[in-house]
Amino acid sequence: MTAEPLERTLDRHGRLAGPEGFPGPGRLVLRGALESDLPELRRLDEEVFQEVAYPAFLLRQLYDVYAEHFLVLDDGAGGLRGYVLAATTAFSRDSWILGLCVTEGDRRHGLGRELMTEILQRLRRDGVETVRLTVEPANRAAILLYHSLGFTPEEPDGGLRRDYFGPGEHRRVMRLELC
Repeated sequence: MTAEPLERTLDRHGRLAGPEGFPGPGRLVLRGALESDLPELRRLDEEVFQEVAYPAFLLRQLYDVYAEHFLVLDDGAGGLRGYVLAATTAFSRDSWILGLCVTEGDRRHGLGRELMTEILQRLRRDGVETVRLTVEPANRAAILLYHSLGFTPEEPDGGLRRDYFGPGEHRRVMRLELC
C-alpha cells in the first residue's frame, strides 16, 4: 500500500494548521497507516488499552485486511499520538469501529473527534450505511463524543452487553446510520 496524501495538518490542540507540508514541532498529521507504523501502533495500543490491547499478530492482520480504513495521527518525530480503525464487510453496508485511541496527554483537544469525523466521511464515501462500536460503559468522555457524532445506544437495554469481552467485561454497543 502506498501512503495516502496528506489529509490534515493539526496543531497540538487539534486545530487545522493548513497544508504547509509535514508537521514541525507540536503539529500532527492525520494520514493513512503504513506498514512501517506497526511497531509504533503496537506501542500506542498497549499504552492506551493496556490489558485489552490487540496482540501484535492481530494488529498486523487488521492492518493487512483494513488498511484503507486505518488512520493515524503522526507527530512527525517518529511517534503516533492516536489512531482509528474501521472494519467493513465485503457484501453488506455495515462497519465496526474496532479502535479509537489518543494518547493520554493529547486528549481533550478534539483529536478523537477529528479521527472519527474523517473515518466516518470515508465510510460514507465507500457506501457504508451502518457503523457500530463498543465502549466501556464507564467511559463517559467517549460516550459523549460518540453521542455528539450521532451514535445512539443499540437496543435492547440501551446497548449494554454484559460480559461482552468475558466475565465482568461489559460494553455498550452504539450505532450510527450514515444514510
